[in-house]
Amino acid sequence: MRKIILLLLCLLVGHSPSLQAQGNIDRVLQAVEQNNTTLHALQQEGVAAKAGLRTNLVLPDPEIDFAYLWGKPATIGTRKNFEVRQGLDIATLAGIRSRAANEEGILIDRQLRANRMDVLLEAKLLCLDVIYYNALLGELRLRCNNARAIAAIEERRLETGHGNRLELNNVKLDLASVEGDIQRAEVEREAACRALVRLGAGETIALLTDTIFPNVQLPADFATWYRQTEGNSPILAVSQQQMAVNREQLKVTKADRWPKLSVGFTSEYLIGERFQGISVGLSIPLWGNKRKMTQARANIAAAEARHADIAAQYEGRLRELFHLQAGLKQTADTYAAILAQTDNTPLLKRALDLGNITVMDYLLGTRLYYDARDKHLTALRDWQKAVAELTAMSL
Repeated sequence: MRKIILLLLCLLVGHSPSLQAQGNIDRVLQAVEQNNTTLHALQQEGVAAKAGLRTNLVLPDPEIDFAYLWGKPATIGTRKNFEVRQGLDIATLAGIRSRAANEEGILIDRQLRANRMDVLLEAKLLCLDVIYYNALLGELRLRCNNARAIAAIEERRLETGHGNRLELNNVKLDLASVEGDIQRAEVEREAACRALVRLGAGETIALLTDTIFPNVQLPADFATWYRQTEGNSPILAVSQQQMAVNREQLKVTKADRWPKLSVGFTSEYLIGERFQGISVGLSIPLWGNKRKMTQARANIAAAEARHADIAAQYEGRLRELFHLQAGLKQTADTYAAILAQTDNTPLLKRALDLGNITVMDYLLGTRLYYDARDKHLTALRDWQKAVAELTAMSL
């Protein structure tokens, strides 16, 4: 019996509308990640940039010199010089340039992850818009059917002499208003779907038929939640990695201040004589690297200041979103509690049928209830969007 109960619970959870909505959104986001042309282009640019980082990790090309000299007077004969030189770069030999390139490669990957998060967040916000319009259209179509029924009743009453033109006109105006709301909601839903197609959702937008938002849970304490999640932020990761890149670049700049060596083989041929041996050269960077250390240190200071600013702005923005979503959730819950207790539409319809109220009283009464339902849906959508932006780092 216990196994049967657990199985039934699993089936109920598996068919939960909120879980189904989340699953459909996940499928759309997977399609966007696979098909988005912007992400594909950024990935290719990242591959090219990483390949470019490796081009400077080799020693300078060897140099070969050959000279053929005629003597004057001609009786002294000719002289031939031959020399092969190879420059030695300390930063390359010691692996300093390689480590700097590795850090820049990590920066490219983290920037790509941040760009991916932006694209997926845009797609998720559009998915939430589609769900909102699905729910809104369901509400509006029910209202439209009700308005048509009331209009038909008023027309019959007018034909039999029990109604009046003013009440019929008010009902028709209400019907036209609802039909206009339906048309606008359909257009805006279509715009959201087209935007998802542009992002790469493809045929998966057909899955977005849900009218219930996904269930989301957040802790009540912002500080605890932020400490647990800030390490996953692509935005902070990019600024942190930029500091690491600049520190490694400072090491490269320091290494470039060391004298550069070159070794080679030199030979000289004269008539009846031959000289050959090893040559060693030394290049002393007195002027070429003079200002680079100052610039490298300034770059580190700028990156640290930028990271401090980004971290402060990022935490502040998340704090704003955290309190915003909490307030919106409270607003949505308040509307839900009120709507569950104050649905007067059946009572108003009965009173209208009995002639206890006028059509205008009926329209005003239902409009108050409908406005509350619309505000409830809007609060739910805004809450879901705030949570989506707040948790975008998990995408």
